[in-house]
This record gives sequence, C-alpha cells and structure tokens, in this order.
Amino acid sequence: MKKDTILVVDDIETNRIILEDILEDKYNIVQAESGIAAVSLMFSAAVSPSIVLLDIMMPEMDGYEVLEMMKGNPLTEKIPVLFITAADSETNETKGLSLGAVDYISKPFNPEVVKVRVDNHLKLRSYSEGLEEMVKIKVAELVRTKEKILETMANIIEYRDMESGQHVKRTSDLTKVLVDYLFMNDNYDRSIDALDHDIIIKAVPLHDIGKISIPDSILLKPGPLTKEEFEIIKTHAAIGSEIVKSMLDEDDEQYLKYCYDICRYHHERWDGKGYPDGLAGEDIPLSARILAVVDVYDALVSARVYKPPFTHEKAIEIIKSGSGTQFDPEIVLALGDVQDQFQKVHMGSL
Repeated sequence: MKKDTILVVDDIETNRIILEDILEDKYNIVQAESGIAAVSLMFSAAVSPSIVLLDIMMPEMDGYEVLEMMKGNPLTEKIPVLFITAADSETNETKGLSLGAVDYISKPFNPEVVKVRVDNHLKLRSYSEGLEEMVKIKVAELVRTKEKILETMANIIEYRDMESGQHVKRTSDLTKVLVDYLFMNDNYDRSIDALDHDIIIKAVPLHDIGKISIPDSILLKPGPLTKEEFEIIKTHAAIGSEIVKSMLDEDDEQYLKYCYDICRYHHERWDGKGYPDGLAGEDIPLSARILAVVDVYDALVSARVYKPPFTHEKAIEIIKSGSGTQFDPEIVLALGDVQDQFQKVHMGSL
C-alpha cells in the first residue's frame, strides 16, 4: 500500500529529525529547512504532500506566509496544514485557523499526540475527497439524465417533422466540421478557444426542441405559411430555450447554457433583424452564430414539403450573399473553406 507523504517544514534541523523519527514508520517524510524551500518543492510539484507540518517562526518567510501562498495555489490549496508551535509561545491560533490551518502541534513533541493528530487529519482529508468524488458522480448522473430527456424530446421533433429526415444528425455533423475548423484556424479572432466544441456539438440536436409546441397543421403545412402562422413558428426558439432553462442549474450549467443559447438564438441575424430578441453582431452567442449557418445550409439542400432541394453550390451562394446581414461574416468565410466537407456530409459520404 502506498504511503502518504508528509512535508515537515522547520528551520531547526533537530525538530525535523524528531518528527521524522516519530512518523517515518507509517509515512514518507520529506524535510524542508525553510518556508521558501517548502513552497519551491510544492509549487514545482517536486513533492505532493498529503499533509504539511509547518513551523510558524522562521526567517525570511514565516509559517503564516507559507500557508497564505499555499491557499492561493490550486496545487496546494486543499493540503491540510498543522502548525508547529512552542508550548510556551504566544501563538495566534485564531490567525492560523482563519488562514486555513487545521490544527496545532506543540513542542516539545509528544509522539503519540503527533501520530494521532496526523492520522486523524489524513483520514478527514480522505473522507472529504471521497465525498467530493461521490458528489461529482451523482452530478454527472443527473446531467446525463437531463441530457437523455432533452435528446428524447429532440427525437420526438424529428419524428414529427417527417420532411426533415436526418436533419438533426446532419446539423451535428456539419457543426462539427465548422467548429473543428474554427478551433484549428488562428485567423479567426474570436473566443473560439474558450468554447468546448464537444459540448456545442452535443447541444446542437436540441436547437429545434421548441417545435414540440407547434401544431402539426403549421409544422407540416405543404404550402407557404401565413403571417400569423409564421409568428407561431417563430415562438419555437423562445419556447425551446425556456424548456432548457427549466432544467438548468449550477451543476450542469455549461452544457445546458450552450443548449439554451443554441435553442434561443439560432434564428437571430447579424444585422439585428432576427428573432426572438433582435440581437445583433457579437451579442449573439458564437455557438448560435455557427448553428445559424449550418441550419440554413441543411434546410436549403434538403427537400421540404414547401420546396425542392437546392444544389450545394446554390446553397453556398445564398449563404455568402447573407454575409454581414443574416450571418456572421467570419463564419461565412470559414464555411467557404470547408464547403467541400459540407457537401460530403450532405451526400452522406463523410
């Protein structure tokens, strides 16, 4: 069984040796003769201690300063720290505890007390980490359950809107082509690197989930829609986003946030004349701007009850003509670079 590592930090060598003698049978002991040396060992990941025994009164960098630095670094912020103090010193225990120390060990050392306190705090850390892992697992299970519910609803829409065929799958595949290209291309000065493209692609199938509320008489109408019917169709964007919003919480915020943005904003226009909120330019979330291009392309090249399919070339021409008005110009440029891959997706060969 792998031993826990304890970092003993004290400028007095005798104290370090005594603590090592007390603990070495059960733990791996690493010594640091100063606060600076201890910080260097931990921040460079040369040592990853399970617990730190830290002297307070040291030259150059005292124990309080070391602890503050540890709490400010993700590598060390969760490592338990036990301060080492002289029994007759005027130690400010309140200060140490408020900075994040978990306990104090007094000099001269009582071997049994040292062993018990170290052992107890290591058990507490193990228990805490176990709880955190359990919470992560449960959160992941909850997120996946919500994903499955939304995916099922998206499939219902697919079955209802019979003319769309494989629209949901194709939009996912087309989005992947476009997002992968944008991520790899440094010419596009956007917040692309900040986006998780896997989550965007996974959220795309839900973009028309709000159509679950649209009557079949409108959704499947073979002819042109009246003005009133089109207004009803337009509600699907807001309704879809509200369905997603009802399931959004802090635990799965990233995934459902992308779902929300894609549902609500994929019919917004670069010039601000879209719906439901009339957003313009970069106020439209990037994920929705990407899907706007993808969604229109697939709609153009696919047969619908109200129109025959356009050719791939004609669809690209139409989208390019909407650059700067309907679509983000940079996304349209990217489309031009990957249009051959779009055609392969359309033809079912990619």
